[in-house]
Amino acid sequence: MDSEKSLIVFQDKKIRRVWHNEEWFFSVVDIAAVLTEQGDAQKARKYWNKLSQRLREEGSEVVTNCHRLKLPAEDGKLRKTDSNIIN
Repeated sequence: MDSEKSLIVFQDKKIRRVWHNEEWFFSVVDIAAVLTEQGDAQKARKYWNKLSQRLREEGSEVVTNCHRLKLPAEDGKLRKTDSNIIN
């Protein structure tokens, strides 16, 4: 793969992704921001945190299957972010 990390654009929004174990993993927060039409990254992160908490309490495997991978944050630093493949 040419680039281990890259951005893609979906509905005019940037989605962070990383190549890991021979698959592309996408930022769950970025996808949640697009799907909920949230322009503020902080609000999208809070939305995902609350949703993932509720899903864990219900015993959902959705959150269990997320991987915490380092992706570039708004400040340019690499930070662990919930990531998953698109099935």
